[in-house]
Amino acid sequence: MKKNMFIIAALLSVMLVFAACGNSSDSKAENGDTDSFKVGFAIKTQDSPYFVSLVDAMKEYAKEEGWKLTVLDANGDTAKETENIETFIAQGMDLIYVDAIEPDSVVSSINKAAEAGIGVINLDSGVSDEAESITTIYSDNLQNGRLVGLAYAEKMSDEEVVSIILSGAKGNVAGEERRTGLFAGILEGKLGVSEDEAWKLAADLEKQLTNEGKASNKEAKFSIVGQGWGAWTEQEGLKAAEDLITANPNLTTVLGENDQMLFGAMTALKNAGNDNVDIVAAADGAKEAYDLIKEGLYFATGENSPYKVAQLGIQIGKEILVDGKESKDYDKITLTKPAAVTKDNVDEYYEFGF
Repeated sequence: MKKNMFIIAALLSVMLVFAACGNSSDSKAENGDTDSFKVGFAIKTQDSPYFVSLVDAMKEYAKEEGWKLTVLDANGDTAKETENIETFIAQGMDLIYVDAIEPDSVVSSINKAAEAGIGVINLDSGVSDEAESITTIYSDNLQNGRLVGLAYAEKMSDEEVVSIILSGAKGNVAGEERRTGLFAGILEGKLGVSEDEAWKLAADLEKQLTNEGKASNKEAKFSIVGQGWGAWTEQEGLKAAEDLITANPNLTTVLGENDQMLFGAMTALKNAGNDNVDIVAAADGAKEAYDLIKEGLYFATGENSPYKVAQLGIQIGKEILVDGKESKDYDKITLTKPAAVTKDNVDEYYEFGF
């Protein structure tokens, strides 16, 4: 009898051990214990206001849910990024957020997290298709650019647009999407063509720009007389704009793929004594740009809000952890709603700027 009692006690102990090793987030959700979720955020860098704001937003929204958020910064080092994600795996996080440095280098770490039963949501930066993540959340670069372009076409109507464009980095997908969106919106608005036709014409313009360093659509009275590479920063934007502005004194417009480079261009225009040029950004949403828009010194920018990216990230995380949704319930890419922020609506978007 004592032997049987010993066997039963031993079996019960084993069952308890296996129960304890089950998926912690599942058991927490079942018990309604959502306040104890642990989540990690592997951020690639905090060297710009956007990334600082993205981290602040994640902290704010996670706190509202009662989650414990740990942030680890890779400082632009892919090896450190790998270490940070693997630290989160070892800590048994319920969910991991990643803003990847490079789309390929992060794949192995994301897949290790998936093997460990930890979901990964990418914020701001895309990753390669081989990564077994839940989804990637960022702003709609193409449509942001297009909406800004449409707004600018309405302003210019039948007037000639002679522009330069400041681009971030060669080969950068987001940058190409942003400027192509701008081209499409301007062409769609000025020519009165369909959106589909505008994308085709914009692709032709982009091909011209790549091959010749300049491009034009005579029917639309729209030309790009030069392209400068500003590395996404104000200082490099200033350098990239200086020679182009000097060589093209008849400019009507400076187009750009983000706000920071255009701040540099504004300094270059001031130094050249040219204060009658429109400043048009495909996307960003810096509060400094919003302030300039209010003053009428900056035409528009597309909304790329770190707060809305973070908000959507936490929302999807909650659906996974609390509501029991799975990766298969989400598209590979999840986009925030695009918007052209102009003087007419800047107050509506101001609080979501960075």
